[in-house]
Amino acid sequence: MKPCHNCQAVIDEYLLDKQLEPLRELTVDDFNLCHDCVTVVSDACVTCGGAVYVPRNESTTPDYCPACRADAIDQTGQDPGWTLETPSV
Repeated sequence: MKPCHNCQAVIDEYLLDKQLEPLRELTVDDFNLCHDCVTVVSDACVTCGGAVYVPRNESTTPDYCPACRADAIDQTGQDPGWTLETPSV
């Protein structure tokens, strides 16, 4: 059992897995945040229309889900970032 990187609480894998169900191909092993520190927003990804997750201390909802961001990196070799207007370098 790992601590949450945000609040240091022990991550309850069952609760986090339930919250992450709408996210494509992700499991609790892909996160270092507890379920209290993550908000899942349905239908927010501009590529697949799937859900995205937003850490509690972030105010901007990502435009890409982690799977579509990873797909874009694999296909183009460039990181599009989490939002349309701010590509990562």
